[in-house]
Formats: sequence, C-alpha cells, structure tokens
Amino acid sequence: MLATPMQNAGNIDFEIIELLFFAYRDFVSDPDQILIKSGFGRAHHRVVHFVNREPGMTVADLLETLQITKQSLARVLKQLIDSGYIHQVAGPEDRRQRKLYPTQAGRDLALALAEPQSRRIERAFEGASDATRESVKRFLRGMQTAK
Repeated sequence: MLATPMQNAGNIDFEIIELLFFAYRDFVSDPDQILIKSGFGRAHHRVVHFVNREPGMTVADLLETLQITKQSLARVLKQLIDSGYIHQVAGPEDRRQRKLYPTQAGRDLALALAEPQSRRIERAFEGASDATRESVKRFLRGMQTAK
C-alpha cells in the first residue's frame, strides 16, 4: 500500500493534468444540466454543435470530426432527428450521401449550450491581453495533435 501522493516525475506534470481535468469538468457541467432535461448527453451536444457550425456537412464528415464509429453516431443522430433538432437530406450528386442541417430548434439548442460556456471562457480571460488569448488557442491546438 502506498501512502504518499504521486509527485511530478520526469515529464509528467500532474498540476497541468489536474487543471485540464477540472477545467473540462466545469466547462461541460453547464451544458450537461441543459441536456439532461431533454434526455440528451454530451454526444448529442457535440453533434448539435458541429452541425450548427457547418450546416450541410455529411455524416462521413461528422464521423471524421468526432472520431467515432457509425454505430456510436447512429443512435444519437436518430434521437436528434426524431426530436426535431437536426434535418437529414440525401446529397444532390450522390443520394447515398446524407447531409445534415440544424433546424431552428437545433440552432436554439446549440446557442443555449454555448452561451454558458462562452460566459465561463470570458470570465477566465478577464483582464487578459489578446496575446494571452492567442497563446491559449495555440496551446489548445497543440493539445489536439500532440501525442
């Protein structure tokens, strides 16, 4: 049995890991409260967000963006379509291609979910310079591609 806490060792920075963990926990907590009222979860949030950011994206594009399988997306997408948040149409050139568009209800939901997150971001950036904001963006982009 180990009674001492882990300490930073080598290139492991537990403080940064914990800061990211707690920031993510709090960042998603506000939308989670909105989503739960509709019986939705974080997967629904991601779909609604990206379809609103890129109306007309194909299901294949969404799968690539979210890095998930068709099976994982199928249930979530069906619920959003059946609930009137997303509209799906066949592609004009290839009828097998499915394009996704938000409905007005889907746009309203996306904005309702983004609003508390935007408030949280703005509070965190209070008093920060544009250069600091750009540094944070650069760090987050680096986190996406770093392994």
